[in-house]
Amino acid sequence: MSLVLNILWIVFGGLHMAIAWVLAGIIMAITIVGIPWARAAFTIALYTLLPFGHTVVERPAGIGVGPLGFLGNLIWLVLAGWWLALLHLVTALVLAVTIIGIPFAWAHLKLAGISLWPIGRDVVPV
Repeated sequence: MSLVLNILWIVFGGLHMAIAWVLAGIIMAITIVGIPWARAAFTIALYTLLPFGHTVVERPAGIGVGPLGFLGNLIWLVLAGWWLALLHLVTALVLAVTIIGIPFAWAHLKLAGISLWPIGRDVVPV
């Protein structure tokens, strides 16, 4: 079932949003200072491409947790998070117009929240 949902997801907005996440990651990686944000962006890009069968959880300890993670998320929010969230919201609104698009719109809304605060999160299989 996850395979079918992921294929439909790619058709209904997953591909262009994954490309946006990869673009954000590339821009962050070009600046050497942005490499930690690039890692998070590439992780969420893969999740954005194939979200069904996976979930995002808070990392209990390690890199990206605590005061440095908070500061990293604030910087991410200003540099890239707000426009990725906006793209997810617009895609969700377009998909919510149809009945078949409502589950995909809901997934985009969840990704909009993740795009605002991605540092300190991991993608794990369900």
